[in-house]
Amino acid sequence: MPTLLPILSVEHPCQPQQYPKPRFRAISTRDRLRGPEILNFFHWLGAVITNPRIIGNKWTPVRRVVDRAAAMVTVPKLAFCAVVHDGGLAGLFAGTPEEAWSQAADLSDKLHVIYKDRPFHTVLSCAPAMYDEIWVGGKCMYKLEPVVADGGELIIYAPHIRDISLTHGKLIERIGYHTRDYFLKQWLRFKDEQWGILAHSTHVRGIGSYENGVEKPRIQVTLATQIPEDVCRSINLGYRDPRSIDVSDYQGRETEGVLCVPKAGEMLYRLREPPAWASIGPS
Repeated sequence: MPTLLPILSVEHPCQPQQYPKPRFRAISTRDRLRGPEILNFFHWLGAVITNPRIIGNKWTPVRRVVDRAAAMVTVPKLAFCAVVHDGGLAGLFAGTPEEAWSQAADLSDKLHVIYKDRPFHTVLSCAPAMYDEIWVGGKCMYKLEPVVADGGELIIYAPHIRDISLTHGKLIERIGYHTRDYFLKQWLRFKDEQWGILAHSTHVRGIGSYENGVEKPRIQVTLATQIPEDVCRSINLGYRDPRSIDVSDYQGRETEGVLCVPKAGEMLYRLREPPAWASIGPS
């Protein structure tokens, strides 16, 4: 039987992330807390609610699941929640996991979220080198999805990316990238897939509808990477040759409805007055 340590360490701010990720030092609750099961569950729960209604919102059903799971660790718990900004420590909050996280989230909202007054019809989302595959580079989509106009296009510009995912690539290639409703309205077909993979798929593809066998995503998501065009088309994403893109063509054009983000995936972009599909009611 492992020895329980009376510390719950939450080592990063959770506010701008699509999902909080608590790290438990030691757990002996046996089957009450099981890593893959709960991770897949709350990732898919967030996908069902949809990324725009989860990401950047403080109290969500996903957060409630994490708190419920943490409550199963019945020893006294202490959390240290760090808020990092521009490579330095901006805040460190200590207390119960719920209290410390809440304070860190409030500060993170001030530092890690950029609010815009209007949506953009074209977004060039430039992935930094640390995102070396779409599995992590997908943040360049879901951190910016809330500010893309209906019918607009988001381009993940990452000439250095060659793979969808070294770990999950074959599974993602088989399933593809689809809207939430594509999966929910064919649930018998997809219910036995890894729910975390389905969640990643919907986050990268964005919200949309699926009616009478026809999928209609709200926006177009295009890859400008080293991933071949035939692969991009087969996984239900657009393709652009990265050599055809001059980043300077997209810069300084926000008044025209064009947004260029040089280090995408780090900051969350939201509208000051979000539409209904990006709003979540009180818990």
